[in-house]
Amino acid sequence: MCIRDRYMGLFVFMANIEEKVLSILATSPTGEILNSQEVEQHEGYNHKDFDGVVKSLLVDDYVTLVNFEREEIELTAEGLKAAELGTPEARLTMLLKNGEEKSKEELEKALGSKEELQIGVNKGMQNKWLACTKTSIKRIVEEVKDDTSARLKAMKIGKAVKEYDPKLLQEFKKRKLICVKQIKFYKIGKGVNFQPKRVPAVADLTAEMLSKKSWQGVKFKKFNTTAKGKELLTGNFHPLYQLRDQFRSILLELGFEEMPTNTFVDSSFWNFDVLFTAQQHPAREMQDTFFLSTPEFCNDIPKDLCPKIKKAHEGGDYGSIGYRYDWKIEEARKNIMRTHTTPCSARMLYALAQETEKTGKFTPKKYFSIDKVFRNEATDATHLFEFHQVEGLIADYNISLKQLMGIIGEFFKRLGILNVKFKPTFNPYTEPSMEIYGFHPLLKKMVEVGNSGVFRPEMLLPLGLPPNVTVIAWGLSLERPAMINYAIDNIRNLLGAQVPLKFVKTNPIFCLPQYLHFNLTTVSYTHLTLPTSDLVQISVVAVSLKKN
Repeated sequence: MCIRDRYMGLFVFMANIEEKVLSILATSPTGEILNSQEVEQHEGYNHKDFDGVVKSLLVDDYVTLVNFEREEIELTAEGLKAAELGTPEARLTMLLKNGEEKSKEELEKALGSKEELQIGVNKGMQNKWLACTKTSIKRIVEEVKDDTSARLKAMKIGKAVKEYDPKLLQEFKKRKLICVKQIKFYKIGKGVNFQPKRVPAVADLTAEMLSKKSWQGVKFKKFNTTAKGKELLTGNFHPLYQLRDQFRSILLELGFEEMPTNTFVDSSFWNFDVLFTAQQHPAREMQDTFFLSTPEFCNDIPKDLCPKIKKAHEGGDYGSIGYRYDWKIEEARKNIMRTHTTPCSARMLYALAQETEKTGKFTPKKYFSIDKVFRNEATDATHLFEFHQVEGLIADYNISLKQLMGIIGEFFKRLGILNVKFKPTFNPYTEPSMEIYGFHPLLKKMVEVGNSGVFRPEMLLPLGLPPNVTVIAWGLSLERPAMINYAIDNIRNLLGAQVPLKFVKTNPIFCLPQYLHFNLTTVSYTHLTLPTSDLVQISVVAVSLKKN
């Protein structure tokens, strides 16, 4: 038989079940089938086939269904044998006369298996029918009454589970004589669209039906508009990168220009020395920084800048006494995995200074970058050795810490993180300096999300910037604000090998607060009075907004 004929036969069989169900409902005095199982057994239908047909009729409202369940006892192969031939203990005992004793080997051959002999011995001794030694078995009772076999015969006829003693059922199940089956059946009634014969519903409205107007009076299939479509096997944006795009959009709206950050490997000169970080500083040790073995040294230190940096470190300049040590070019040439993106900021300020020298005019700038940085530190719930840093800086006249706190506060406000605080700290290349904290709802505490400050003259003036130009800057972690927004309590569940792929695929789309439905037109700095305390609340810059 070919596959087509086989499927056609199945289709005809299903149609026969459908025709039978509708016929019974049409002719029944009550218009109901009280027990679908009776129809299945009478007609010899398979329950799975019958169930499929009835559910199909239910979808088109030809029938109504009321579901019922009951438990029935079914004898296992061991149970059927015990019901027909007797239990192993009864058959073993009947092989012996009262007081007679035989070897185990002989009785095993008579019973047919070692397993049945073992069961027979155990139960026979438990019933005090038999006595047993290592090699022989003796009958010690005159009369044997096999109640277990009689009960199994009764169960074979079929009775509901509730009619039997639960302890008895438990014992029989333990002996693997019975199993309990869940029987599902329906009470079938007439639905609102009931007819003795199903009228096929049309799935599509065609152009021909419209032109000929044949659609009138035709029954169409219902469309389930709430059903989910087929899941597509597509790539997914990582939640962290969704947030990165939001960060980028906010900073671009605030008028910042993105810096190039294509230097994962950088020299200690740009990463530390230009930033007025002493060569003996703990951050430059192996336990905090990844040093490269090949190539170990760089060759691109600007010749005009190197003497200025050396002078700032050794003897001081620009109102500073420096660190008073012997600055070594070999230490500055060591290649590392960059520990922050501030070297990119230093390069941009150096280029800005050269442009100012060339044109004779300083142009205020606002720069930002979002890229990876690397730290040689232990991982925990809030730290990774590879993470993203969001860095921004403003180079302008007459700006100070007030504007720095304001612009950071506005940035986080646009992310929906309103509970932001600052704490004074120390950085080698900024003074004053502040740590930035945001409240984490799961950890229920303030979590450090970044660092900020005003660049020191010892860093800016060697680069060639005018003395009256101030640069305010900040570096923020991308991961920790993401943890706050996605309510993640362990950073390793956001980035790295432990991230569940399901989280990447099903994470919610990151949405900014409602006030982003405004167009930013201008940002003006406002002089604000700040409270003097170790932990101060932010003061937000004044922002002019225009509603769409």
